Amino acid sequence: MRFAPSPTGMFHVGGARSALQNWIFAKQQGGVFVLRVEDTDAARNKPEWTEGILSALEWIGIARDTYEGPYFQSAYAGEHRAAAGRLYDAGRAYYCDCTREAVQARTGSQYQGYDGFCRDRGLPPGEGRALRFRTPDEGTTVVVDLIRGEPTFENKLIEDFVIARGDGSPVFLLANVVDDLTMGITHVIRAEEHLPNTPKQQLLWDALGVKPPVWAHVPVVVNEKRQKLSKRRDKVALEAYRDEGYLAAAMRNYLMLLGWAPSGDREIVPWSVIEEEFRLTEVNPSPAFFDEKKLRAFNGEYIRALPVDEFVAACRPWLTGTGTIAPPPWQPEEFDADAFAAVAPLAQTRIAVLSEIVPNVDFLFLADPLIDEAAWAKAMKEGAAELLDAAVAGYTALESWDAESLKSTLEAVGAERGLKLGKAQAPVRVAVTGRTVGLPLFESLEVLGRERTLARLRAARLRLV
Repeated sequence: MRFAPSPTGMFHVGGARSALQNWIFAKQQGGVFVLRVEDTDAARNKPEWTEGILSALEWIGIARDTYEGPYFQSAYAGEHRAAAGRLYDAGRAYYCDCTREAVQARTGSQYQGYDGFCRDRGLPPGEGRALRFRTPDEGTTVVVDLIRGEPTFENKLIEDFVIARGDGSPVFLLANVVDDLTMGITHVIRAEEHLPNTPKQQLLWDALGVKPPVWAHVPVVVNEKRQKLSKRRDKVALEAYRDEGYLAAAMRNYLMLLGWAPSGDREIVPWSVIEEEFRLTEVNPSPAFFDEKKLRAFNGEYIRALPVDEFVAACRPWLTGTGTIAPPPWQPEEFDADAFAAVAPLAQTRIAVLSEIVPNVDFLFLADPLIDEAAWAKAMKEGAAELLDAAVAGYTALESWDAESLKSTLEAVGAERGLKLGKAQAPVRVAVTGRTVGLPLFESLEVLGRERTLARLRAARLRLV
């Protein structure tokens, strides 16, 4: 089994799904998972994209010591040219000097395929002459697919396609076949979008005298409008989800559900169950909807299931700005690990992605809270100044600075003004945290401490003068 991405951009979530399916299938069959980087598009390839593929695979659990490679398609250029030569010598390919404009002029259409003009001209190799495969005039090509059955293609509808360009360099169709042949690939599991290429590639396998691999074309991944996920339009980069704070375990669980489901009425299952139960023949050929809202809910479930110490460790990159994570709005020396550990169990139940930890706890580490002006306007209505005065007085007099005492004091302050606790705590929450929503207020005040809490309440009161 092989996974053969092109290093021309960020790592697509659809590619990640295919990689996982190949990896699991290889383990189930006692085979080898091969990573082959198809880097022959020199104009678009970048070394950082290749490294991005490797790190993304590592992140979702495909460690570098569990597969062969990476091999690079460019290293097999000699084999590609040799195979093209064998096909030409055997009469299975011919040279063509037709330009696209000439073909359009003869056919009267820019949409019609190649018309076979050079098929019997007997042109020798020459500069600017492409090598075309001589597609059989009759019969059909049957693709045996583990997911789609036996799609059948009439050979007469397959044009004589180019296998090598005018400069002699092989195109994807031939290079892909030769690489699979050279590496002994027995199964090709790839996206549905490659299915139209498959009869052409199968014809090449036959022409080279080798039995083609077992095919499996997994369903295309679509957005909420049932359009194929697009890098230009949709959020498709696996790295973007990683950097936003999605857990690898949640991501790979969700990706495996795109076209397949484990047994029973369940979706969130241990990876060991997925490895054991996944079957290619059970993959649904219909388009698979990549539902970001559902993925987010998945991730929240995985976060809540973490032991607290693992949750604390998982949040550290966002709290300290390490690695590729953007730095938080406080200075490194302002971060208090003990204070975060104290509120971590509260935060763990409230966030769906790890990056959300920053706005939930920033009030603990900033000298002054970041005030949301809309929240301020909503909370600081008539009577807020007097309530803050009373809260300062009550909190100053407290003997024990704990959540329960803080709550009962504010309840009493609110009751004196005919306010329930929810209304009474709104000005206090905004004054101290800058927001109307967040972690449980009184536990937050306990961790923030008496001095800082009172200072923020007094600062808010002064602003209301």
